[in-house]
Amino acid sequence: MNTVSNSTVRCVGGIVHDERGRILLIRRANEPGRGLWSVPGGRVEPGETDEAAVIREMREETGLNVMPSTYVGNARRGRYDIHDYACSVTGGTLRAGDDADDARWIDAVTLIELDESGRLAELLLVTLRDWGVLPTADGSPE
Repeated sequence: MNTVSNSTVRCVGGIVHDERGRILLIRRANEPGRGLWSVPGGRVEPGETDEAAVIREMREETGLNVMPSTYVGNARRGRYDIHDYACSVTGGTLRAGDDADDARWIDAVTLIELDESGRLAELLLVTLRDWGVLPTADGSPE
């Protein structure tokens, strides 16, 4: 089901970390949140499961194939009811696509810089912290 009510839109997002502990974020190319960095994801299409939607949205926005696993949490942003899932990368090549104009692995230092400069989606840093999924990489070279 793609709606919670007639005015609420069900969405999904994928929380992915790389082997260095960085988190995958996209810069949104369209509204809502155009130009802001966020977790990749989007609307659940009619008849689509959350799992199928996460797989499709991640491939469309990042070029990566993922396998969703654990439900991480839920966020309400206006009329959007977003359900985020931890994912592991199973293939593909990282590239921005569809509703994203950039896709990157983000370390903890960069995440804080994006938040402090107003380039991170509203409440994303707090939400990721509350869910215990902040990046662990600190920005220092390997």
